[in-house]
Amino acid sequence: MLAAQIIINALVLGCLYACIAIGFSLVWGVLNVINLIHGSIIVLGAYLAWGAYQSMAISPWYVLPVAVPVFFVFGYLLQRLLLNRVLHAPVLVTLTLTFGLDLILNNAMIYFFKADYRKLTLKPPMGSVSLFHVVVPVDRLIATVLALALTGLLYLLLRHSRIGRAIVAVRLDRDAAILMGVDVRSIYAIAFGIGAALAGCAGVLMALIFPISALTSSSYLDKAFVVCVLGGLGSVSGALAGGLLLALVEGIGSAAIGPAYATTLSFALLIVFLLFRPQGLLGRKGFE
Repeated sequence: MLAAQIIINALVLGCLYACIAIGFSLVWGVLNVINLIHGSIIVLGAYLAWGAYQSMAISPWYVLPVAVPVFFVFGYLLQRLLLNRVLHAPVLVTLTLTFGLDLILNNAMIYFFKADYRKLTLKPPMGSVSLFHVVVPVDRLIATVLALALTGLLYLLLRHSRIGRAIVAVRLDRDAAILMGVDVRSIYAIAFGIGAALAGCAGVLMALIFPISALTSSSYLDKAFVVCVLGGLGSVSGALAGGLLLALVEGIGSAAIGPAYATTLSFALLIVFLLFRPQGLLGRKGFE
């Protein structure tokens, strides 16, 4: 029964990891920008859910439709007004810029919300479901379904919409996309906005499970980075596969040697993939 519980927990957590990582993967794959502000945007989404519930008793499920346009506009303007100016500079420049923006946002959250850990607790509790002695809290189950829905919506957007096809075209070959009439600067801003919207929504969902603090932003960024490497850069299905693999390894490792070593195991797995399969599970070798 313990093995079944570990697998179910890994499936639940893996879907949430994928939701954390797909926005990061999209920005990295399309813009070739390692977006270090991603973790702080996730925490900001968690604070949005916590604030809405504490002040107006609005359930996190109803915060998601508000988070999408708010964070999309935030990401779109951030890329259009700042990142576009240094997009073709050496990677160290964009890395430094997003690092500086992360410091600003992170310290702003500490100033307004303090560094205390907060918890979003639904009242009354939603309880849990049990099947063959495997117990899953209902709120986690709903968060998992919503995370899968967000991942699926991004997949459909990239596959079956003009904007999505333009994003994929820019990702595959920017110069060819320009020759085909694609406004690359607008596509970059849209892709960054989508990435920010997905990060904000991931934060709303994670608020139901993990304590909320600006101090946790780096851990979310670490998870997103590891999932991207494991699954394959710029791939929605790769992010899902990488999230599930990471959650499974952490779950088995926590049960075997203790939860204190879960992060160590995840980065050990990252090193193994970088050495033997740097393109990830579903990535393509040599693709940039």
